[in-house]
Amino acid sequence: MDRNADAPWSKFDPEVYVDNNYRTPLEADLHIVRLLRDYFSRCFAGSAPALARGVDVGAGANLYPALSMLPWCEKVLLLEYAPPNIEYLKRQTAPGGLGTEWDAFWDVLTEAPAYRGVDPHSRVGEIVRVERANLFDLDGRRRWDIGTMFFVADSMSECPEEFQRGVRCFMEALADGAPFAVAFMKESVGYRVGEHRYPAYRVNEERARQALEPFTAELELHDLHHVVRPGHEGMILALGRRKEEIAAP
Repeated sequence: MDRNADAPWSKFDPEVYVDNNYRTPLEADLHIVRLLRDYFSRCFAGSAPALARGVDVGAGANLYPALSMLPWCEKVLLLEYAPPNIEYLKRQTAPGGLGTEWDAFWDVLTEAPAYRGVDPHSRVGEIVRVERANLFDLDGRRRWDIGTMFFVADSMSECPEEFQRGVRCFMEALADGAPFAVAFMKESVGYRVGEHRYPAYRVNEERARQALEPFTAELELHDLHHVVRPGHEGMILALGRRKEEIAAP
């Protein structure tokens, strides 16, 4: 059983990953972006703009989760472990660095009014920052007002305990009532990026619900049937809010 520490993260190739998944937008991702857009718009309806603190845990080479948080955030932090992905993200989030390959995703987001007054190419450079971090080392301080974690807890290990721990570490980083979005590859048996293979845990809707429900006051699961490569059966998108924790007297 391959664990997270066994995977060749230092050899992850973000440019190959972007070429395979985002350079030409896949309908699966566009579908997810629509669901993200609509859910976050509902959660923040009537709220003051640009006051939340957002986090994308295990950002990898995917910018659309961060883009989905822009209208409501004064700060967005991208946490990533693999050094090549960190370098990619730093280039993308430098002033004027956001690539045009993300425009198609932004176009979908701007179908909702909250996104139309935001210029992502300037806003990303202003408020988005990148830090190296291990998901398992998050401190549990419950400080983020909105959060995303896409294809991380399920795509780093074959070990069920590490999957559960990854979900728990993410959820324990979110403040009471924080909206969140978590995505999993359904029943993935692993994946390749360039010449290297990476492990996965076989998540289905039941396992996703069991992992998330203890932390949520609101949860909706979307079992998406898009298959984008061999070795999985679709995608699962979880949208919800972090439940309130009552402090002990």
